[in-house]
Parts: sequence; C-alpha cells; structure tokens
Amino acid sequence: MDWALVNICLLTLVIHLIGALAYAARIAGVRTHKIALSFALFNILVLVSRTSNSFLGPFLAKRIENALANGTGDRLLWDLRLVLFSATIATVLGALAVPTVQRLFASAISEFHVHRSVPKLFLHALAPKNWRRITETIALPSSGHAKQLGKPSAVSWNVIAMNVIAQALLTVGVIASLYAGYIYPEFRVTASQLSAVVNGFATILLFVLIDPQLSVMTDDVVEGRVSEADYRRTIVWLSMSRVAGTLVAQLLFLPSAWLIVWVAMHV
Repeated sequence: MDWALVNICLLTLVIHLIGALAYAARIAGVRTHKIALSFALFNILVLVSRTSNSFLGPFLAKRIENALANGTGDRLLWDLRLVLFSATIATVLGALAVPTVQRLFASAISEFHVHRSVPKLFLHALAPKNWRRITETIALPSSGHAKQLGKPSAVSWNVIAMNVIAQALLTVGVIASLYAGYIYPEFRVTASQLSAVVNGFATILLFVLIDPQLSVMTDDVVEGRVSEADYRRTIVWLSMSRVAGTLVAQLLFLPSAWLIVWVAMHV
C-alpha cells in the first residue's frame, strides 16, 4: 500500500465522514430550534468535503493512468475496493460520532449567538479553557435506541431502501467510471464523464424523494407533531442505510464498470 493510495483513502474517508455527520446537524437544529443556523455551520464542513473531493478525482485518475502506463492493473481492482471500504469505515465512524457531534453543533450554535462570527467561534473553541467542555461532549450512541429499532419509523421503509440505493450509487459512481476507463482505455474520457449520469440519478433520489421526507419530519419535530424519539430512531435507520449503501457499492462496482463500458461504446 503506497502513499498515493493512503492519501486517496484518507480523502475518501473525510468526504464520507462529513456526509454521515449531516444527520448530527439536523438533530442539533431540532434541539436548539435553530435549523437554519445549524446547516449554515455544517456548510463549513461541507467546504472541507468539497475541497477533498476536488483532489480525490485527479488522484484516482492518476492512479488509473499509472496502471495503464506501467502495466500494474492486476492490483488496481483491489486498490479501488479498498477505497470503497474506506468509505464504509468513514460512514460507520460518522454514525457512531453523531451523538458527540450533535452536542458540539448545539454548543457551537449557542456560542455563535454570542460571538456572531465564525472566526471568533473557532478561536473560542481552540482556547485551552474550553477543551475540557469539548471532551465532555463525547458520547457513544445509546443502547436504548438500538432496543427500539424494531418500532415503526417515522419515514417509510421505501425511503430507507431508496437511501441505500442512492448512497451506493454515489459511492461507486466515480470509481466505477474510472475503472471502466481502465477496462476500455480507448473510451476512458467518455467513461469518466458518465460518472455524472450515475451520480445525477443518485442525486435525484436524494433531493427529490429522500431529503424532502426528512425535512418535513424535521419541521414536524420542531412543531411537536413528531416526537424526538421517533426522529432519533429515523436518523439511526438512515445512518444504517448509509452504511449498507457503501457495502452494496462493493457489489455494484464491477457490474457498474462494465455497464459504463457498454454505454461508452454505444453512446
């Protein structure tokens, strides 16, 4: 395992970890009744994710080009599966960190109302006198939530299933398209552009069918029509479905790559 692959896995981990922590921002927004501010602060982490993503694509493409030039493609498949596995690890870590991060977000929301400045908020968080407060927020998911998972969720099982599919496609889209370019190098530029089609379909699922359901539920919790317990249980299910999506991505990887090859040849 070389340093280039380590960097790719770390970038993948950052991207998927931040994506998994979006649920923590929602919970913090519900508990503080400051949903807009919660998402505004979370967008700072989104900037980190997007910056990481801007580096990840070229790094992956370079690895494909090196495999073609040096004839090292025999290990490329397992390297890319390791990248997919790092997405799974990041999503599991993100799910476990939701209780801690939602407390940190809630604290940040309260402090922002005092300082009214993101730089001042960061300086306040970095002050040694506040480190103990930060460590006190560390908490693992409650075992009581796991015992209640069998109860009906406030969103349908169809939404949970669609989230699995959407997360699987988002996880595998770019990697499968780049590997398709290795399989059929004559059309590797076309294949790399087809990742936008795969990710576009997943994005439609997320923003048209899944996110509106969770947003309505978030508003219902704030207005008292849905309990926080139901909301937390739904978040647990969505977090689990996100993890499942990264595992399904492993199954979709090769079929997706060959499908992209076929499309690239006939587009």
